[in-house]
Amino acid sequence: MKLAAVRRKLAKVDRAIERAIERGELASSVVESVLCGPAGEGTVGTDSPSGFYPGQELSYRGVHGAAVLSPERYEARPDTIYDLASLTKVMATTPALMLLVAEGKLALDQPVCEILPVFAERGKEKISVRQLLAHCSGLRPWRAYYADLREREHKTGETLLAQPAGRDSIVNRTLRSAPVYEPGDAFVYGDLDFIVLGEIVAELAQEGLDTFCQRRVYEPLGMVDTGFRRVGSAGTVERVAATEDCAWRDRILWGEVHDPNAWAMGGIAGHAGLFGTAADVLRFGREMLAASRGQSEIFPAELALEFFRRQQLTEASDWALGWDTPTAGRSTSGQYFSSHSIGHTGFTGTSLWIDLERGWIVVMLANRVHLVAKRSRFELRPQVHDLIWEAFLAA
Repeated sequence: MKLAAVRRKLAKVDRAIERAIERGELASSVVESVLCGPAGEGTVGTDSPSGFYPGQELSYRGVHGAAVLSPERYEARPDTIYDLASLTKVMATTPALMLLVAEGKLALDQPVCEILPVFAERGKEKISVRQLLAHCSGLRPWRAYYADLREREHKTGETLLAQPAGRDSIVNRTLRSAPVYEPGDAFVYGDLDFIVLGEIVAELAQEGLDTFCQRRVYEPLGMVDTGFRRVGSAGTVERVAATEDCAWRDRILWGEVHDPNAWAMGGIAGHAGLFGTAADVLRFGREMLAASRGQSEIFPAELALEFFRRQQLTEASDWALGWDTPTAGRSTSGQYFSSHSIGHTGFTGTSLWIDLERGWIVVMLANRVHLVAKRSRFELRPQVHDLIWEAFLAA
């Protein structure tokens, strides 16, 4: 392999990230990528590195910027812990549900109300677990529950935010909410679907989503830096990347979840709240790839492939179960991930994309909401993905 050529081209990735930091689009990032190749014999493919064969790997790691700019300054490091935001959906809630389905405790087409009876209210009795996972349940995508709880606190003097009572209120309102469109009629990405799914996990597992995932997923995979951070819990933050200077919380968020509803729920929710390092996210990505090839000791291949395939439950939806797949011409994955790829992004600047066909994984963790000069569309993601693939092709 022409490793010197690969290294020269990978320098373009570093320069692209450094320029984005200079423009104020993000404070820091840690990027990990690996190309482990296809399952079986032969090269990766005609559009892949010509000198690359099974058993070989190409890899990239880039660490740039400052994980914390204020109230103190800490440079990003390979083991910086980031708020993974909506990667929680695919790294906590979705794999937890996969395990429950594998154990026969849950069926994908089972009505949600069979597990959570109150969910049947207001015409939701036919909504299935599959529809929640594919974001076509008909539920509203988002509600400012945290703002409602703040208002109640001001009016009544109660303490609700990040307390069990506040969490119960959010869960109850979500379960009892009315759909805003007919289930199955449209794809609308949102958080409420996954708040419900998080409660399904807790009900069937008879333990919290956080402890279930820690015990059944992260510990077996050696993901020692991955987990939820309960609001108000003790713990060092020096390795944690900071996020927003939050007006209503009156501080820079550092070591506590950025998502306001997840914060109001105490830091543990089905849609957000997970923290982790790029190395841990890459380890998880490798396990998803292994599962798709029948090489995982945790997730059965047949079930994994069902979760990873496009469901086509509604028109114009490219979503699998929990996972996104590349949308031609406008995907955050860029232009090179094959149609047999899965991925997800997070608002704080995080993403994970896995090409199941080529065995290519890219993890990008960033804190784009930390004291940035402007709000950006964060178009750096697809640019980084494309530059990495072009560098790997040089092998």
